[in-house]
Amino acid sequence: MINFNKADFTYAAGTSKQLMQSDKPEVIFSGRSNVGKSSLINKLVNRKTLARVSATPGKTATINFFDVDKFCLVDLPGYGYAKVSRSEKDRWAELMEGYFAQDRNFCLVVQIVDMRHPPTQDDLNMIDFLYQNGFDFIIVLTKKDKLKKTAQKQSLDRINEILADYDGIELYPFSALNGEGTQEIREAITRYVENY
Repeated sequence: MINFNKADFTYAAGTSKQLMQSDKPEVIFSGRSNVGKSSLINKLVNRKTLARVSATPGKTATINFFDVDKFCLVDLPGYGYAKVSRSEKDRWAELMEGYFAQDRNFCLVVQIVDMRHPPTQDDLNMIDFLYQNGFDFIIVLTKKDKLKKTAQKQSLDRINEILADYDGIELYPFSALNGEGTQEIREAITRYVENY
């Protein structure tokens, strides 16, 4: 079993040149700015502030690496935030492309989507990129607690419909408020890390 409570920050990379070799399976967290990525990471590792929760979208401008027992947790900067300068967007694109182009121990991408809305164009681009390039990924649907039961079901059906072209996608509804879904996501990560 993986001890999710054993989590430590290792380093942050602001350009692809700063990326170090990966020595463990990497579990990558990807999602739009303000989608609840930090809250999800903190819940999974039982920490309040391992990943910093920012009130300002687009704040995480680096790829942050954390050592979690048997794997490396990789927190990608949130995408799709408009109020960022052109040069910042270029640096971000270079960093992301540089990361995914490297020969790394890519184990699993946890793609995060806000359950209250259909996936944005940026979400769909990312999902398509992962699918076309053969990355293993699961989709975590955050902010589940913001929807009533009926709306949760409708939202799940709608998202399934939108993603119908992608075979065998695993969806995990999640609430940072009450931790619903945390255990299922940990089990999925464990399965991928142990089979890596």
